[in-house]
Amino acid sequence: MSKKNGIGPFSRRAFLRSAATLGAAALAAPALAQNATPLEALINDRSRGNWDDQFDAKAAARTAAAVQSNTPILGPDSVPNIQQAIAQYQSIVANGGWPQINPTSQQPLQLGVTDPAVQALRQHLMVSGDLPREAGISSSFDSYVDGAVKRFQARHGLPPDGVIGDFTLKAMNIPANIRLQQLNTNLVRLQTFPSDLGRRHVMVNIPATRVEAVEDGQVALRHEAIVGRESRPTHIINSKIYEVILNPYWTAPRSIIIKDIMPLMRKDPTYLTRSNIRLLDGKGQEVAPETIDWNSDKAPDLMFRQDPGKTNAMASTKINFHNPNNEYMHDTPEQGLFNKLMRFDSSGCVRVQNVRDLATWLLAETPGWPRQHIEQVISTRVNTPITLASEVPVYFVYISAWSARDGIVQFRDDIYNLDGNSQLALDTTQGMEQPVQ
Repeated sequence: MSKKNGIGPFSRRAFLRSAATLGAAALAAPALAQNATPLEALINDRSRGNWDDQFDAKAAARTAAAVQSNTPILGPDSVPNIQQAIAQYQSIVANGGWPQINPTSQQPLQLGVTDPAVQALRQHLMVSGDLPREAGISSSFDSYVDGAVKRFQARHGLPPDGVIGDFTLKAMNIPANIRLQQLNTNLVRLQTFPSDLGRRHVMVNIPATRVEAVEDGQVALRHEAIVGRESRPTHIINSKIYEVILNPYWTAPRSIIIKDIMPLMRKDPTYLTRSNIRLLDGKGQEVAPETIDWNSDKAPDLMFRQDPGKTNAMASTKINFHNPNNEYMHDTPEQGLFNKLMRFDSSGCVRVQNVRDLATWLLAETPGWPRQHIEQVISTRVNTPITLASEVPVYFVYISAWSARDGIVQFRDDIYNLDGNSQLALDTTQGMEQPVQ
C-alpha cells in the first residue's frame, strides 16, 4: 500500500497554482525564457518534438502498456528511428543533461511521499519526455509523477511499480551523455542488418530478454525469455529455424555430467532414475546406473539422456536452428524464472515463455499442425520432430537501446559489457526489485 503524507487529493488546477508559488511558473512562462537556465530552457523547448504530445495525461495509461509497440526492433525503420532518438539526446546533452536524483531519506520515493528530491525527479522526467511540462515542480510525489516513473521504468525494462528502488535510481542517474553514447553504439549494430529480414522471422534480443515473432512488418508475438548468463553468454548469430520438436529428449552436456550429475549420484544413487535420465552406450544400449563407479575421477563415456515429460529440462518443446554452438530455444518446467527482474540464467540456450504459442506460429505454414494437434501430441509425451515446410530466419541480436516510430526510446542493462561504459551494466542480475504490495 502507498504511504500517505497527510495531504488530501487536490485538483490539477490547484496543483498548478501551488506549483507556481514554488517557482514553477518560471519554468513555464515564455516571457522569462531569456533568463532561463539551460535545464529550464530544455524543458520549455517546443522544438524537442512531440514527446509531450505522446504523454497521456491520464495516469492509468502512463504505464508499461503505453510503451509497448507493434513495431519490431529490427526492421526497415530501425535506423531512422534510432537516428531521431540520437538527435533528441544530442539536444538534451547540449543543454546540460538531466539532474541526478538524491533522495534525502531512507524512505523510497513513491506515491504520497514528500521529499525535496522529487523536484529534481520531476525535472529529470520532464527532460526525458516522461512527464509533461505542465505538471510543474514541487516536492510532492503525486499521481502524475507516479505515472511518469512507471513510463520511465517500462522504457528501461524495469517493473513499472512507480517506486524509485535501487535499480530504477541507478538507471535514472546514468548521465544523458552516456545514454547518447549507448544510442550511437546501437546505431552501428542496427546498420549491419539487411533491409529484408524475411516476411516471417524471429528475433531474440539478448539484453532485453525478449523474443519477437514478426510477420509482414508487424510483431505477431512477443515472448519473455531467459538467455545466457555473463559467464556462458548466448551467441549473436543470424540463422534459420528448421525444426520444432515436441516432447524432446534432453541430453546432458559433458560439463553438467562432471560438475553436477556425478556429485549428485555420489550422494543419491537414485537421482538418475528419479529424474528419468537413462544411460546409453555408443550402440544405443541402456546401461544400469548401479554398474557405474560414481566415485571415479572420470565420468563414464556414456550418453545421459532424459526422457520426455513434465520434468524434462526442455519440457514440452524444442526449437532448432542451424548454429555451431549447440544452442536452441526451448520450454522449461521452471516457469517461475520468468518472474525474475532480469533473466540471464541459462548456459547459452534460450528458454521461451509460452513457447507453444511460438511453436504454433512457426508451424502455421507447415500443413497438418494446428494448435489442437500440437497439444494432442504433447499430451502423448512421445518424442516428435517436425521439419518446417519453409525455414524461418532467426536473428540473435544484442540491441540495448532502440526507438520505435512513436519516438519512445528504450534502454536495457548492458549485461555482457559490450556497450563500452561500465555504468550501463546496472548489475540487475544480482537481485530482484520487489513491487510494493
